[in-house]
Amino acid sequence: MTEVQQTSGLSRRDFLKLMGAAGTGLAFAPFVPWGNFMPNPSGATLEKVPVELPDGTQANVNTYPTNYAEVITYPKTGDRVLDEEAFRKWQFIRLPEEMGGSVNDVSAFRAFSMVCLHLWCLWKYYPSDDKKRGECPCHGSIYDPITGTAVAGPASLQAAPSDTLPKLDFETDADGFLWILPPVWGINANGVVGYGRLT
Repeated sequence: MTEVQQTSGLSRRDFLKLMGAAGTGLAFAPFVPWGNFMPNPSGATLEKVPVELPDGTQANVNTYPTNYAEVITYPKTGDRVLDEEAFRKWQFIRLPEEMGGSVNDVSAFRAFSMVCLHLWCLWKYYPSDDKKRGECPCHGSIYDPITGTAVAGPASLQAAPSDTLPKLDFETDADGFLWILPPVWGINANGVVGYGRLT
């Protein structure tokens, strides 16, 4: 009688050893300081950059129309694919005249993250509406264009800071061109995209 050789690549014993090793690895994974091996965004330094409009021009307080909004990208990486991700998109708004948009300084402008704080759809500013508001098309959250705080819909029912959109701050130069100041990403400052900020 000839002996039959086992032809499978992995014996039951080897499979159980492999599962034991994987389980041990998973058990200790939470205790590994993974952050030491990844880029640290808090250590990255951002610089003042121009407010670049979709047509490639720089926004100017003297020429940008009141009660108007465009989508800007910040921070830009130079990589076309990365620059299209939702977490880099901001609604750049010049407020209506009745909300302070007629002055030619930074107080007339807002830039809020477009990521809705409810379920991360992208909201939009509607200037032609009588109420002049930001609205999310997915579930109807409505944002105040002055503060970025949700005033209606599911995002307004969330506790702070998850009811107020992250924002960017600006300064102008002598010619009226707008610049984005380096943000401080935290709930007590510019906010956290997708999470919110305290007012």
